[in-house]
Amino acid sequence: MKIVVLGASGRIGRKLVRTLRQTGRDVVEASPTFGIDSVTGVGLAKALEGAGAVVDVSNSPSLEEADALRFFETSGRNLLAAGRAAGVRHHVALSVVGVDRLASGYFRAKRLQEQLVRASGLPFTILRSTQFFEFIRDVVQEGTAREITVSPALVQPVAAEDVAGALTAALASAPANAVLEIAGTERLRLNEVAVEIATAYEDGRRIIADVHARYFGAELSERSLLPGPGASIASHGLDDWLRDSLQPAWAGIRAI
Repeated sequence: MKIVVLGASGRIGRKLVRTLRQTGRDVVEASPTFGIDSVTGVGLAKALEGAGAVVDVSNSPSLEEADALRFFETSGRNLLAAGRAAGVRHHVALSVVGVDRLASGYFRAKRLQEQLVRASGLPFTILRSTQFFEFIRDVVQEGTAREITVSPALVQPVAAEDVAGALTAALASAPANAVLEIAGTERLRLNEVAVEIATAYEDGRRIIADVHARYFGAELSERSLLPGPGASIASHGLDDWLRDSLQPAWAGIRAI
């Protein structure tokens, strides 16, 4: 079965393409990098010809509400229309745990994306993920020269590799026509995860826990980012992810 991965050049997309190809799937990489643009529609119909499934892991290049709404609505409508025309039998979309209770323009845009998928008439699976360890690492790399402000909200962060695996499993199953969730193995505080990552990367800046610190523009309550009781639990914890992320790129390459 031909599978089109929209957002193939992104963080999750690259891992997903590799995972799918390792299982012998016929994968088409779709993103502006590959000459396929879901916002303008360029190359989209051609890419979806003969596709049995589409996975949308694309993301808005801007967190501003107007930009994010424009991206997810335009991209979503174009992709779903092209999928219907091509006879796609399974539309899989990656979303965010807590999207329906987080108040910011970005999350309103993600809710709209989910609504479009549900109303499309296509068989679908929406996979909501908790925070990626990789995203928290990016947050840690920001901040000021001396300190990094992070919410102390509870989280169950997950490795991007595990999210790619969950998307692959969704594609191997019948469309759920529902929202599924994936979360990490450990329930931690976001600021504590930031401290562990900063320490591992030898970042000497101070981590400040601030209940008013924003997450994608939203102020968090203690449990805003936690999954429901039916979430799938991933295999990699914080220590596992740190070990893997700090491993030199050449370490896994066998000498010839």
